[in-house]
Amino acid sequence: MHIPPYHKKATWQRFLVGTFIGAVIAYCLFVYMHGTMYGQLLEENRDLKSEVSELKNQNEALLEDNESLDEQSKEPIKVETIEITITNEEDLPDKLIIHDLEELMKEEIEHIIGKDLSIISESDGLLEATIQNKVFKVDDFEFQFTVEKLYLTPTVKISVEANIAD
Repeated sequence: MHIPPYHKKATWQRFLVGTFIGAVIAYCLFVYMHGTMYGQLLEENRDLKSEVSELKNQNEALLEDNESLDEQSKEPIKVETIEITITNEEDLPDKLIIHDLEELMKEEIEHIIGKDLSIISESDGLLEATIQNKVFKVDDFEFQFTVEKLYLTPTVKISVEANIAD
């Protein structure tokens, strides 16, 4: 059996050279496309890894914050400050005594600062009675107060109406 000598014909030589060059170009194109796709995947993978690590750090920080809040919520809420507001300031004989009256009332009930808010809320009637039954003397005037509003929060807010005592 004899293999015909096609490699000597110019048309077959062009065909074989074209096939070889086409294979080389196709291989180069494949390597380029695969490389760019793989590069994009690596970049996306790095971005996702960094995002996951950020989210893990954020989650850990939030869990620690939640634990500290749980510990704080187990502690009883205490009274921190007292704010007193006189609702009828314009009816008072002298505008300069408003501050003195507020300070006198604060001195009368300052013992509640630092106390547990639940204990104070149970005895809110006693707190109102303490203010209403006391006569406060400033200069030559004596004042009695009626409690209009009483808010028991870490900042105790009391709105009172001043009346000149008889």
